[in-house]
Amino acid sequence: MIAPENVATFDDLAGARILRRYGYVSGIATRPRNRFRSTFRSLGMLVGLAAHEYLSDAEHLRREALEALLARANALGANAVIGLSFHVSEGSDGSCKVVAFGEAVHTVAEGAPDA
Repeated sequence: MIAPENVATFDDLAGARILRRYGYVSGIATRPRNRFRSTFRSLGMLVGLAAHEYLSDAEHLRREALEALLARANALGANAVIGLSFHVSEGSDGSCKVVAFGEAVHTVAEGAPDA
């Protein structure tokens, strides 16, 4: 599995050299709208109670999208992902979708022989 330190939002990894590029990979996570939860969240926000719950949902979606991306990169033989980005959108029905994407690469430490 790809280590967290081998995932970067930059186009390279500090201290590493790219040996092979596998191309761009993505991971998607979605949540349907939950009317009961949305109403409860809105009522809670009026009194300042539910803001953390919304962040928690967003964090879960982000993590799921990242895990799917890393699984795809790992299946290709990559040991790192560079240029990681996230795109978040809300559907007209209130559903939420998070897409993680980046380039799957195989790297070695600077100065190490090509493997």
